[in-house]
Amino acid sequence: MTGSKSFDSRDDDECTTNADAEKPTIVTSMKEDHSSSVEPLEENDGGYGWAVVLGSWFSLITRTTLIIGTLWKGLGLIIAGWGKEPWQLIICQGIIFGSGCSFTYVTIMAVAPQWFTKRRSLAIGIIVSGSGVGGVIMPEIMQAINSTLGASWTYRILGFITLGMDAIPCVLVRERNVTKPRVRKHLSDIIHLDVLKDVNYCIFCIGSVICLFGYFVPYYFLPSYATFIGLSPAQGSALLAVASAANVFGRISAGFAGDRVGKVNVNIVFTILGGLSSLLIWTFAWTYGSLMAYSVVFGFFCGSYFALLSPITAFLVGLERYPTALSLLLITNIISVFGPNIASAIELGAGATPYFSYKMFSGVCYIVGAVFLVLLKFRLDSNPLAKV
Repeated sequence: MTGSKSFDSRDDDECTTNADAEKPTIVTSMKEDHSSSVEPLEENDGGYGWAVVLGSWFSLITRTTLIIGTLWKGLGLIIAGWGKEPWQLIICQGIIFGSGCSFTYVTIMAVAPQWFTKRRSLAIGIIVSGSGVGGVIMPEIMQAINSTLGASWTYRILGFITLGMDAIPCVLVRERNVTKPRVRKHLSDIIHLDVLKDVNYCIFCIGSVICLFGYFVPYYFLPSYATFIGLSPAQGSALLAVASAANVFGRISAGFAGDRVGKVNVNIVFTILGGLSSLLIWTFAWTYGSLMAYSVVFGFFCGSYFALLSPITAFLVGLERYPTALSLLLITNIISVFGPNIASAIELGAGATPYFSYKMFSGVCYIVGAVFLVLLKFRLDSNPLAKV
């Protein structure tokens, strides 16, 4: 896979990690003519098929949902350690682990806004910055484990780490409104599909998905581009690690600024700058220093959506319809994982300078997505300087 850093394993297993800010990846290839399998370890796009149901019912069974999600995530990885065929890894890591990710991620994102009336964007920014930290730390942990114990035990140990870490929110996370009258509700009172009639919400969904098409492209192709211009694989991996670190500070900064000058305003500025970084920096980056600069700038500005998606959604539809709206928004995000595939198809058919299509695709997606966000801003308030 492009954009990966490889390392040796013991005995019969080999494991490779992709130091992607959002998608630490395990690539496991077994000997004895077993095929290789590639599956992402990332919460933001795992198991979204459950999201619309889970997001609407979370308020009824918050802690139970977290416990189920934690068990599925941990056991999915542990059992994957015994996988020898691609279909086994698809079930264990793709379906079981992915569904567990959805249970925990959607629940946390739905509960957290209840506890903040002020600095809500900053709070969510701090929460989602954890995935950037994982993009820096987890590849190194995986490399160390794999080099001594092999890929199978890498899966198992990651599973136990997941169980231990996720046990903390299972104990600590709870809803703010814990005392509620026991009222029988109809399904229509819980799942508010009428959010799809909200034009502003739909504009936000469309603009966000378009941006995300370009979001994953640099993380997939930046390391291979580095080797294309003559840099070492280690330098390519370092670029992703730096982008992940910058992403942490960018998400927190987006949340901090969103509380002060407006969530939609900040998302627009960060999105435009993220797109311009690909168009104006990556396009002309032919040295390690210039690519490092791009990694810092893009990493900082590219992830504002993840910090602000929850506050903006709550702002647009209100807290009552928020769980359903958040779930539907996350489901639309599934489409964005095909961004690198679309960019590759364009690259093959364009016949331009190698990697030029990737640079243009990433930047243009961000700029087009920003156009929809600007449209949303002026629908909410025609004053360009208004705090929205």
